[in-house]
Amino acid sequence: MEKGKKRLVFTREEMLDMNKKTLLKRGVAVDAIAEITYKQQSRYTQNISRQVCYESVEKILSLRDVFHHIQLAAEIDRLAEEGMFQGPIQDIIFEDLGLFGIDETMGLDVAGIYGTIGLTNFGDIDVNKHGIVQRLNDAGKEPGICHTFLDDIVGAIAAAASTRVAQVMNEEYAHENDAIKKISIFDLDNLD
Repeated sequence: MEKGKKRLVFTREEMLDMNKKTLLKRGVAVDAIAEITYKQQSRYTQNISRQVCYESVEKILSLRDVFHHIQLAAEIDRLAEEGMFQGPIQDIIFEDLGLFGIDETMGLDVAGIYGTIGLTNFGDIDVNKHGIVQRLNDAGKEPGICHTFLDDIVGAIAAAASTRVAQVMNEEYAHENDAIKKISIFDLDNLD
C-alpha cells in the first residue's frame, strides 16, 4: 500500500474482529446474537447446537457487506447520541421514530443475505424483540442512548445466521443418505 494512502479493504478475519469489537463496544456479544439464532431455529430444526449457531453468527460477521452495515449503523447511533446530526433527522434517529424505516431497510438487507427466509426470520425478531434485541431497544429509550440502527442490525444478523443454520442442517440431513456422494463446491469444477 502506498505511504499515506488510507486502507479501505480488510480480510474476513479482520472484518470479523472489528465487527466483534464494535458490537461489544455497543454492549453486544456474539453469544447474545447466537442465543437468538438458537431460539429461533430450534423451533424448526431438531438437534441443533449452540456451537453451530455461534459459528453461523461469526460467518455472517465476517462478510464485507455486513461489515459495512455494522460499522455504519454503530456510527450513526453514536453520532445521534452526541447530537451530531442537524435538523429534524437528529430527533428522528435519536427518538427512534416508528415511521422511520431506514433502520429496518438496512436490517432487511443484511437478513436477505440468505434469501426470503432470512427476511421472514428478521420480521419475527423485529416484531417480537428477542433477547439482546429487546435489551438494545429498551436501552435506546434511556436518556443519552441511541440504538435505532443497532437493534435492527443485530436482529438481522441473528436472522441471517438462523437461516444459515437451517441450510447447514438440511445439507447434513441430505447427506445422511448413503447414496449421495459428499462433494464440495470446489469439486464441481471437475465435473463434466
